[in-house]
Amino acid sequence: MIRVALIDDQALLRLAMRTLVQVEPDLRLCGEAENGVEGLELIRRERPDVVLLDIRMPQMGGLELLRRSDIPTRFIVLTTFELDEYVFEALRAGASGFLTKDAEPDEILRAIRVVAAGDSLLSPAITRRVIQRFTGGGASTGPALRPHPDLHLLTEREREVVSWVATGLSNDDIASALHVSPATVRTHVSRALIKLSARDRSQLVVIAYQSGLSIPVV
Repeated sequence: MIRVALIDDQALLRLAMRTLVQVEPDLRLCGEAENGVEGLELIRRERPDVVLLDIRMPQMGGLELLRRSDIPTRFIVLTTFELDEYVFEALRAGASGFLTKDAEPDEILRAIRVVAAGDSLLSPAITRRVIQRFTGGGASTGPALRPHPDLHLLTEREREVVSWVATGLSNDDIASALHVSPATVRTHVSRALIKLSARDRSQLVVIAYQSGLSIPVV
């Protein structure tokens, strides 16, 4: 059973998400909150497996909640394209994935299950906007480059795969682009995670951007 918490100040969105989660046999809504202060208390009390988290909320926003959370849970940030300036910071603060608020029900359910299983969910559409803002927009618009101290441990192929991970593509799509098997991509990703002491694919995205790796255009 995957225990899900919902933190968003929009009552209608909470109603929609609540209805969606409650009818699934493998999901259970363990609580909801309408601001970050209540949300942090909820997380510490209920210790959910997955949290659907809004960015802009009264009293405490989603970014601040991410930074303050001391419970090992997985966060899916609810965003819109207009909020893409927050995406990189949310990744850096510990988000495991992103969903737009107009996502289809099947996409939302898949996201919850993917993240609960320990993977990350990065929409290529959202990731492209991150790339445009933090790389294509010029050095002055993005975070200062801070190459990872263990980046030299990666093989040339592992660095290439990490760059592809930063596009938001799945292992299957990366395998197709590199003309290798998905199993080979998974192996390279796993080795990169270990060598860079990265939490998940989302953290690999942060490392790729901050280290100045060349991100493929997709």
